[in-house]
Amino acid sequence: MGAHEVANADSTRTVEVYERARPSYPLTALAELADALELGAGRTVVDLGAGTGLFTRLLALTGARVVAVEPVAAMRGRLAELLPTVTVADGTAERTGLASGSAHAVVAAQAWHWFDTEAALAEVEHVLAPGGGLGLVWNTYDESVPWVRDYRDVCARHAPAGLPGQRDCAWRDALESRPGWGVIRERHFANPHGMSRTALIDRVLATTRVTALEEAERARVRREVEDVLDDHPETRGREQLELPYVTDVYWTVRTN
Repeated sequence: MGAHEVANADSTRTVEVYERARPSYPLTALAELADALELGAGRTVVDLGAGTGLFTRLLALTGARVVAVEPVAAMRGRLAELLPTVTVADGTAERTGLASGSAHAVVAAQAWHWFDTEAALAEVEHVLAPGGGLGLVWNTYDESVPWVRDYRDVCARHAPAGLPGQRDCAWRDALESRPGWGVIRERHFANPHGMSRTALIDRVLATTRVTALEEAERARVRREVEDVLDDHPETRGREQLELPYVTDVYWTVRTN
């Protein structure tokens, strides 16, 4: 079972765009998760859908043995190049190829919504040792900021139909209704991300659906983003901007 086709198409386009467009994660979020899942020396944590390792490199700071599972070859190559001490595995969340009970924790950062939830949970249960934990992390736009809300609306209008996401909470419903898991805990952390005006515009233009448009339509999308940035005093006339994110951290542990 492969990655969702839209995620796969987006991530194979260029590794450089993938890394440049995505923020990292605050160390406070890492510390919260590391404490909750008891990450450290002598422990093994699996990072599902690791991509180029934006969160993997933080997990490595805990001293735990990190196994990064990633189905896209270009991503695995960059990850292995950047993190030679991390074990990089060709696999998916639904079929990791890892041994039963081989991990103390499993983590997915910016990835769980792409997975087949039931199959991924079954694989997590297979991989985890007794009492192991699952951590899910997302960077989401801080839509309490008006210009960010308008910017996200442009992104949403041009997203592929049926695109999965964290916001519908289907992942949470599936986990809460599945026997053998404890209460889902959560924390949320401010995560501002510095970007240029050009990068903010390019982020929308580089999405899979927009790249498939005719040039005139792409120009219209560009104008939509430019209008948002020109309409708000916080962004008007500025070349360097701060895009406010919130890092959402969720975790739970196996109870049997």
